[in-house]
Amino acid sequence: MSDPTPHHVGVTVSDLDRAVDFYTKTFGLTVAAEFAVGGEAFADAVAVDGASADFAHLVADGEGAETIVELVAYEPEGEPTPDSELNRPGAIHLGLSVDDVEGFYRTLEDDVETLSEPRTTESGTTILFVVDPDGNLIEVLDA
Repeated sequence: MSDPTPHHVGVTVSDLDRAVDFYTKTFGLTVAAEFAVGGEAFADAVAVDGASADFAHLVADGEGAETIVELVAYEPEGEPTPDSELNRPGAIHLGLSVDDVEGFYRTLEDDVETLSEPRTTESGTTILFVVDPDGNLIEVLDA
């Protein structure tokens, strides 16, 4: 058996086109692939009766950015998760690094929600949490 290597981070969304628009405009990610998956084997694998899904694989243009951000919209659509709070067991977030968190923050469109302004933690890392249209959290941090 080979050692595992990172491949993708999956983010479930309610509207794939809206999510692709948000992630490409806000973070500058590029669409690498779009596809749909369905059928009995897929439904069994995700443990959702009759499931099918539309996918978009996004990548960053930066050096060393080999992990794919996988946006996925399921049919049937499940119930939204409770409000995202990072201190809940099972909570997840996507982390993206930038050269200048403060500069990135200043470029955000007015309608892009954040948890706070950029903050430098006691470890010396500047972080910012951005909320996507479905409430998923994206941590933006110093590269």
